[in-house]
Amino acid sequence: MRRSISISGTAVLGALVIIFDLTLWSLRVKIPFPFFPRLRLDISGIPIVLSLLLYGPFSGFATSTILFLSISFRDPLSGFMRAIAELSTVAGMIPFYTRKSKVGMLMSVVGGVSLRVIVMSLCNMVFLPLLSILTWDAAAALLPFIAGFNVMAGLISCVGGYILCKALLRRLKPPSRESEAEILQSQINT
Repeated sequence: MRRSISISGTAVLGALVIIFDLTLWSLRVKIPFPFFPRLRLDISGIPIVLSLLLYGPFSGFATSTILFLSISFRDPLSGFMRAIAELSTVAGMIPFYTRKSKVGMLMSVVGGVSLRVIVMSLCNMVFLPLLSILTWDAAAALLPFIAGFNVMAGLISCVGGYILCKALLRRLKPPSRESEAEILQSQINT
């Protein structure tokens, strides 16, 4: 039963990733990064983090792969880079995401954002010169802006994922025995 819930939840969140990606792309709603407007922020990473938090690492990796496929039909390089960014965010969160404390949540966000910044900085330093998009010197000069962009994008994904996860779990949590007893008692007294 738990496995089928995980598979169906992953499928729904994967579909949400596609809907977010295609909608934001077609409507041109992505927010330009203030310091380097060619880079654009969006919310399509939130369902990926949400899938990790609700269903575990496999689900997070699966929804990242779905985002890669969705973007790759338009632009394979952008799809690859975006998938690497989201996969590294999920991978950085994995050691800490099961801890239910605020410190565990903070460590998870810091781990996810940190790994994303490191991996994407390395990827940009390798792929931009390799594909003759920028020279190595130009890529190195843009590295602080790329790192800042990835910090913001990672925070949007991680914090948005945690906020939605908390809201969903609060909404779907069955009432405790004590609250059921209080409800019954109040109904009897009225």
